[in-house]
Amino acid sequence: MGIIRKILMVVAVILAIYIGVYPVQYLLNDSSFGLLPMKGDLLTSNALWKICFYTHLLTGGVALLIGWAQFSSKLRSKSIKTHRAIGKVYLASVMISSITAIYIGFYATGGIITITGMVLIGCIWFYTTLKGYLLIVGGDLLGHQKMMIYSYAACFGGVTLRFWLPLSALILGNFVQAYNIAAWMSWVPNLGVAYLIVRRIKTPTVKMPTNQ
Repeated sequence: MGIIRKILMVVAVILAIYIGVYPVQYLLNDSSFGLLPMKGDLLTSNALWKICFYTHLLTGGVALLIGWAQFSSKLRSKSIKTHRAIGKVYLASVMISSITAIYIGFYATGGIITITGMVLIGCIWFYTTLKGYLLIVGGDLLGHQKMMIYSYAACFGGVTLRFWLPLSALILGNFVQAYNIAAWMSWVPNLGVAYLIVRRIKTPTVKMPTNQ
């Protein structure tokens, strides 16, 4: 099981890095790239929506790129300052990305089902990350570690969305219906896995001195 767990971790990291840099392609292409053509001229010509859309993608990409490193016990043990520095960047990225995700979620393709799923995960991502930060500020290391597992599980929805959306579209042959499913399947199973992981954590995985 140890080997399987390591393999899954490596695969997850590779996917996180790949999807983390994916938003750059939106900057390098015009409005015909990715999901933008489905948003219509009304949204793509809306300055606030465009700002929130690109901000969400870029800051979410940063969170994906660096978030996984926070679960390295070696990093936390050898360089707590580095862990904290990365954590601050992750926190700032998530706060910005989740808030903009909530806004653009109200304009999600697919109607109320998709909108509800997208807005809800934005709220969960915001809450779990902020709560994780407040817990460590209050000295609750165990609670912090558990909450940040939920936070990155929500963050990893950016990866799983790109798995469930094309798969659902292939099976159903209808993009809107596929988006309805992907809007929920991209994060509900993630949080389920996070819950199983959290249940097994009884004590902090590493001690973090407060005087460094």
